Amino acid sequence: MTARATLTIDLDKIRGNTRRVVAALDGMYVVGVTKVTCGSPEVARALLAGGAQALGDSRLENAERLRASGIVAPIWLLRSPTPALAADAVHLTDVSLESELETVLALERAAAVAGKRHAVIAMVDLGDLREGMLPADLPAFAAAVEALAHIDLAGIGVNLTCYGAVCPTPENLGELAALAAQTERRLGRRLEFVSGGNSGSMALTLAGRMPAAINSLRIGETILLGVDTLTREPTLDLALDAFVVEAPVIECLVKPSMPSGETTQDAFGNRPTFVDRGPRRRAICALGRQDAPPEGLVPVDPRVEVLGASSDHLIVDVEALSRAPRLGERLAFVPNYGATLQLSTSAYVDTEFVHSAGLTNKIVARSTPSIPEE
Repeated sequence: MTARATLTIDLDKIRGNTRRVVAALDGMYVVGVTKVTCGSPEVARALLAGGAQALGDSRLENAERLRASGIVAPIWLLRSPTPALAADAVHLTDVSLESELETVLALERAAAVAGKRHAVIAMVDLGDLREGMLPADLPAFAAAVEALAHIDLAGIGVNLTCYGAVCPTPENLGELAALAAQTERRLGRRLEFVSGGNSGSMALTLAGRMPAAINSLRIGETILLGVDTLTREPTLDLALDAFVVEAPVIECLVKPSMPSGETTQDAFGNRPTFVDRGPRRRAICALGRQDAPPEGLVPVDPRVEVLGASSDHLIVDVEALSRAPRLGERLAFVPNYGATLQLSTSAYVDTEFVHSAGLTNKIVARSTPSIPEE
């Protein structure tokens, strides 16, 4: 453990979560998504060991990292490349999610040069307003792709909840299934994949309401963080603390709980509000908004309360602890998805991989405070 903030990733918990999710999805082709960890090869191997059949990432840099580590499993590129990066996409990935014919034609040229084949999933927008063509444009797109010599139209797919926060339902995923059936009739063959979205689509499967034609999901957050992404509540008895960030204390003093003097905007253009709770012991940890949003950090010790953060300082209330944290002592937090993403990206946070086979799958800190009672 270093003197800097450290993100600890428990690979056994990720592998165990993957096994539970794969078993619960019962025959669904599961693409384990690594993008929140910047394409970590260690996390990727845990996903594959748990039963994921392919890996998914949105950035070619992450795909390159996975390939450089020796991973040979299928990789799905979850964000369409620009046409200029078509050769990299063909070289590094097996499947990409596409909605622009111009990009697919660039992939065709790149695949021809490389002497390879590349598969695409035709993405359809069913209301979330992120990527995807409108349903009316699918027939012409599918016909054009089917005619190409080096590109395989492997299936159709949708993305929901990520931008417009549109919930997956039997109706919109039923529309996807109907579009898949129509496309199969026009092409005269079966599609390999009908990709029904991300972790947010799991609840339909678990409830037995998923249209039968949906045979693939792209799962990241539920496996890695253990929650239903529609509610952020625990699901399937998954480990909730595969990711824990610890940050050292750099100051611990008793201060008023209300600022004094005329106030204005903070460093991020906000006008914070405060409640007068009298003098309180407050600790500052070496972590800030540049590394993780404070609202996305849940203290492992329930006696610690996150108050807020500037770019480089995380301010927490430690009044309830039996003793004040010492300088350099580390306080631990479980990050949500947004915080995990930033922590994985931050150059100022170290990453440590651990194995905890046989340990509890619950958040240990709920019953074991980081500052012992005295």
